[in-house]
Amino acid sequence: MIGCPCPVCASADKRDKRLRSSILVESAYTKFVVDTTPDFRYQMLRVQNTHLDAVLFTHPHKDHTAGLDDTRVYNFFSHKAMDVYANALTEEAIKREFAYAFADKKYPGIPEINLITIDETPFNIGDVPVTPIQVWHYKMPVYGYRFGKFTYITDANKIDEIQKEKIRGSEILVVNALRKQDHISHFTLQQAIDLVEELEIPKAYFTHISHQLGLHEEINSILPAYICLAYDGLVVSI
Repeated sequence: MIGCPCPVCASADKRDKRLRSSILVESAYTKFVVDTTPDFRYQMLRVQNTHLDAVLFTHPHKDHTAGLDDTRVYNFFSHKAMDVYANALTEEAIKREFAYAFADKKYPGIPEINLITIDETPFNIGDVPVTPIQVWHYKMPVYGYRFGKFTYITDANKIDEIQKEKIRGSEILVVNALRKQDHISHFTLQQAIDLVEELEIPKAYFTHISHQLGLHEEINSILPAYICLAYDGLVVSI
């Protein structure tokens, strides 16, 4: 956190250097990101990513959408608009926050966005099957997603039973675990552990981690063997 001198923020362990949460999904033929954080540009530069087929949004909060403008470089490389998948609530926010990209008279070089409205109906991005999972971020309905045997959920503190059934059978679950203390809109560490155990997920990673959770090495050491803290740059294959 900016200006914070706590042991996590001052740590020399690169796994404690936590940018905003996002993932890059890659198959044999398709590559897309889930959310474009304010750190999106640096995240793409860091992995030297030169191609992107689409953006898939979880919800409209700025820590998950603010980097959308920087997708313009992929317009230049691909010579086409970026497919952006979002539910109606997120789509409304995108049109409001990036109004210049949807103006009748567009300034040269602005991002070209092809908005695709989604709901809970499964769909495909290229060759990747996508199953939306509606979870609760306090009172805001947000989407997690299942891609085959891999499920990604961020910014949740409650999941209805009918939605949990969409997660069951996943081989890998990535889910938020903000801190140890209760939070109004995020799972705590123990709540995230309980969810993994309830759904009998064989491997889980915790993301959207606050500096309040503690040092990566220390927290990892007390977790069950099948649960790990995620960290920036982690690569998971399935």
